[in-house]
Amino acid sequence: MPIVTYYVALPYTRLEDGGLAPGPAVDCPSLAAALQRAQALSRAPANAGAIAFFRSGDANLGEFTEAVLIRAFGDVPDDLSDL
Repeated sequence: MPIVTYYVALPYTRLEDGGLAPGPAVDCPSLAAALQRAQALSRAPANAGAIAFFRSGDANLGEFTEAVLIRAFGDVPDDLSDL
């Protein structure tokens, strides 16, 4: 399968101890859609913030490039290396 770019919006919720935990990732059809979705997710009362990012790879092989942050909205972790 050819290399495909995946655009994702990922919300973060606040934990009882004040930390942040990622919510369910939302696949988006484009960079613009990922930005819009992340911004909307960041405004939801249950979420502290959200990010939009992309990565490229082959889902069949499970091989992907490092995620590239497009933009963060609201409160998100400083360290996003686990994307």
